Amino acid sequence: MSATTLAALARTPEPQTMLRRFLALDALVTGANGIAYLAASGPLGRFLGVDAGLLVTLGAILTAYGAGVGLLASRARPATLGVRAVVEINLAWTALSLVALVLWLSPSTAGAVWAVLQALTVGGFAAVQWAALRARQDTSA
Repeated sequence: MSATTLAALARTPEPQTMLRRFLALDALVTGANGIAYLAASGPLGRFLGVDAGLLVTLGAILTAYGAGVGLLASRARPATLGVRAVVEINLAWTALSLVALVLWLSPSTAGAVWAVLQALTVGGFAAVQWAALRARQDTSA
């Protein structure tokens, strides 16, 4: 995802709309990733150098999480506590992905690159969601 795409999504005078857009994008990306892990765990596991069983487990978790984030995004005014939970979970995922890469996993080169890219993407979602939540709170105060 490029900075231009993120800027286009954020281009609105209404922080509420920006927050919902970033949540929806997170839900879409996370859900698609989860479905891919579920549907193609064998080939993806071989390509990434990761156990297919791990991908199935992660796929189920990501698909459910993506659906939950999508539900939150569908609300006219996503609950602050829910958005904070999404931000914190995204930050935890980012940290755990990088720690797992260093301490537990032995992926292929493609898998190592993928792990870093997805960690950065999820961390980026956390950052823009937090910024949008703060902007929403500033306008409602």
